[in-house]
Amino acid sequence: MKLEMENKPLSVFNFSSLTDIVLLLLIFFLLTSQFVIQTGVKVKLPGAKNNEQAAPTRLIVTLNAKREIYIGSKKTPLDLLPAKLSQIMKKAKEKNLIIRADKSVDIDLVIKVIDAAKGVGIERFTIQTEKETY
Repeated sequence: MKLEMENKPLSVFNFSSLTDIVLLLLIFFLLTSQFVIQTGVKVKLPGAKNNEQAAPTRLIVTLNAKREIYIGSKKTPLDLLPAKLSQIMKKAKEKNLIIRADKSVDIDLVIKVIDAAKGVGIERFTIQTEKETY
């Protein structure tokens, strides 16, 4: 008894497996990509013609018009600021502090925040601004 084997070319390609793989890759990249961190504290940022987008970081300090200090979205008193920054800095890879200060905040408070950050080893500071349109 002789069995005949024929190698026929595949005439129909099933795209369903390819669609599954593309969908899984899309979900993977959406879940692993980094998103821009925005805090929930509303401030009126000062304007600048030539502002640059700051790199996303965990080290964001917001100063609102009431002279309240927030790390992320958590209110923090000035005397506890160095301890909170050092805790966050242990987890963060970068040492760049983004300062989101309201237009009406005195420069004195901004300098106190920078001084507290320098005390825990933060080396770079970025003051966030909005793009001015003339």
